Amino acid sequence: MSEWMIDTDGVELCTESFGDRSDPPVLLVMGTGASMLWWEEGFCRMLAEGGRFVIRYDHRDTGRSVTYEPGRPGYTGADLVGDAVGVLDAHGIPAAHVVGVSAGGGFAQLLALDHPDRVLSLVLISTSRAVAGDRELPPPTEEFMRFASTAEVDWSQAASVIEYLVAYSRVLAGGRRPFDETAVRDLVRRDVERAHDFAAMRNHDVLPDGEPSREPLSSISVPTLVIHGTADPMFPFGHGEALAEEIPAAELLALKDAGHGVDRADWETIVGAILTHTAADERA
Repeated sequence: MSEWMIDTDGVELCTESFGDRSDPPVLLVMGTGASMLWWEEGFCRMLAEGGRFVIRYDHRDTGRSVTYEPGRPGYTGADLVGDAVGVLDAHGIPAAHVVGVSAGGGFAQLLALDHPDRVLSLVLISTSRAVAGDRELPPPTEEFMRFASTAEVDWSQAASVIEYLVAYSRVLAGGRRPFDETAVRDLVRRDVERAHDFAAMRNHDVLPDGEPSREPLSSISVPTLVIHGTADPMFPFGHGEALAEEIPAAELLALKDAGHGVDRADWETIVGAILTHTAADERA
């Protein structure tokens, strides 16, 4: 395991790798407002022990990567997609298996559409389509919307931010499984303490999309695995079903009673699915 700073087109990003560089590369793309810590170290090590060279990184305005003034990010969602290319370049990797969760799954789709030569396969977790489609998608749950509209937080106080993010994580968990508040609180605390400016994570909420991809999801040609919890409150299960229908030959793995994100209870299942999915390229 090694953490280091890279420079991609003048933008400093923090990245970390696990495993043997000679193994098939897996790039992990986190959702917005969250650093690479949310790809937990134990999860990354399980993938590496399965014979994969694993890379995680901090998005801009998270963790130790470049931080902008809160409310004035000066970059777009398209730039975050481009950062993924920059991370691969910095590691000398022509193409990788790309695993994205939440908004990171959207970035992964756009990466496959805009830079198809850099993507060997896709794994899309707890996400929705990044470009328009014909199927109507279900809205977030009432509980999720109620939290989003009523939760209060003082972004100048770390303690307030931690309480808010723990409560948000509880809602995202979906309510059908026990919620490990101790583990989540520890992760949130480390994420907040590690950030240059934890208030800057809100910049992801106001990003313009940048240049939209003109290609439909049906033009994605790489093997794709969609993993989705049946209790996801942000992107209900119909979002995963739509992705699996619209991306050619995509497979859908349903996680019973799982909410939004990568729950520790599902690590073995998700890691096993990723290893199997990414091994298909080796067999080819």
